[in-house]
Amino acid sequence: MQWLAIGLGAALGACLRAWLTRLNLLHSWIPLGTLGANVLGGLLIGLALVWFERMGSGLSDNVRVFVMTGFLGGLTTFSTFSAEVFSFIHDGRLLAGLALIGLHVGLTLLATALGFYFFKLVL
Repeated sequence: MQWLAIGLGAALGACLRAWLTRLNLLHSWIPLGTLGANVLGGLLIGLALVWFERMGSGLSDNVRVFVMTGFLGGLTTFSTFSAEVFSFIHDGRLLAGLALIGLHVGLTLLATALGFYFFKLVL
């Protein structure tokens, strides 16, 4: 049953990521869709950590793997992020590649912390 939960979650997360990828066309200097998917994933994982903590053992393992491994795993994308950074560096745009690393890591960690602490107050 867990494999089904993971697969369904991953499909939904990947569909949302594909939809967000359309934002990559807005600017040539930064792939906004990939950044948005990772930052949103960070925010949602912060929320999920609080939700799972509050629900305790009352929450099914299937729900946990649906959200964490499936949906958020399908939504966030380290491989695409890596390819975009590599592409910038390969094209001689070292500063753009380094800036992209800083944006992804910094904003995603910030979003995770904001999600965690905000939802800790709200839930």
